[in-house]
Amino acid sequence: MKRSNIDALIRKQENISSVTRETIEQLQLVKLNRLLAREKQRDGFYRELPEHLDTLDELCSLPFTTAADLAEEGGRMLICSQGEVQKVISEKTSGTTGAGKRVFYTKNDCEHTIELFMAGLGEFIFPGSVTMIAMPFTGPFGLGELIAEAVQRLGARPLKAGTDRTYAELQGILKKDMPDTYVGMPAALLSMLRMCGKGSLKRALISGDACPASITAAIEEILDNRLWPHYGSREMGLGGAICCSAHEGMHLRENHVIAEIVDEKGHVLEEGTWGELVITTIGMEAQPLIRYRTGDHTRILSGPCPCGSIVKRLDSVRRMNQKESLYMLDEVLFRIPEVVDFIAEDSEGGWEVSVLLAGETDLLQMKEQLMDFPIVKLTTRTAQLSDRSMYMSKRKIVNSRTCL
Repeated sequence: MKRSNIDALIRKQENISSVTRETIEQLQLVKLNRLLAREKQRDGFYRELPEHLDTLDELCSLPFTTAADLAEEGGRMLICSQGEVQKVISEKTSGTTGAGKRVFYTKNDCEHTIELFMAGLGEFIFPGSVTMIAMPFTGPFGLGELIAEAVQRLGARPLKAGTDRTYAELQGILKKDMPDTYVGMPAALLSMLRMCGKGSLKRALISGDACPASITAAIEEILDNRLWPHYGSREMGLGGAICCSAHEGMHLRENHVIAEIVDEKGHVLEEGTWGELVITTIGMEAQPLIRYRTGDHTRILSGPCPCGSIVKRLDSVRRMNQKESLYMLDEVLFRIPEVVDFIAEDSEGGWEVSVLLAGETDLLQMKEQLMDFPIVKLTTRTAQLSDRSMYMSKRKIVNSRTCL
């Protein structure tokens, strides 16, 4: 089995001859201490932290950085000059007032992310292939643009589909451009496949959203191929972990990120245990974060990967604060082959669900399949490709419960 491209990427970026646990952990400690010393010297946001740690094990003694900290003090976390900032991504953070989170990137931060995307995509695309990118395109150095650049550098052709397409438009892209590879969110991909057919698609990279087992199974059955899940977040430079040919977890960019898993009380958990992902972004030039609580639920898989790499791997990821019901609705509803989208209302009596279908189905049989889920009202509508108001999956939950 081919070893993950993450090893070659780390060797290239760090100019080292081999990737072992010893070399990675030594590299992480050096970068972390360099960051701590710089923060102490510049009297930065992390100035109260020690300027040197003797071992990585001491990292767990440092306080957490939260989303609220990033929203309120993000400017003070910037360690480069404003002139070096290449990209800023702003996001409103739940539970805060005033300005939302602002995450900054330098040109090198963006370049490192492109190289990570190349390593991940390079596992399964090739020169001459055509890749449909159904991710947000927000201008220079946005997520869609970075993926497109990575695709182009690999000698493939990027199709910038974006995220706001009707099913008719998506079908037109599949017929005209005949992409063999798809990059986008899992529910949206399944929705498109069920409405438009797979066309020439053979492979798919999924990211940006949780992917329940029912969605994974349905997509892989249609494509007759394994999915390539990736993980990333704004705080770690939009790219964080990539899948290899073993399809057993996602390899972390450990030369840029130190990962920990903690429980609800903040205690560090051993490998193999599920909890919240905490990241220390030692490779970010613009805005490195120390022990940032991501709000993402996952675990670090134990031992080396079957591909031979010793680079740590994340299991599947979903939001800690994501409504459990959304994940469960995805899991239950997408088991039904005709389902392409839904809106669910959380009312006092239970769930009222409106489902969009790709074709006719037996409503009674459908209700029987959903009987274990507390749905008090179920309505359906059959989608038409010719309907220009029909956009790719926009599933959502509406909460109508009375606030006390």
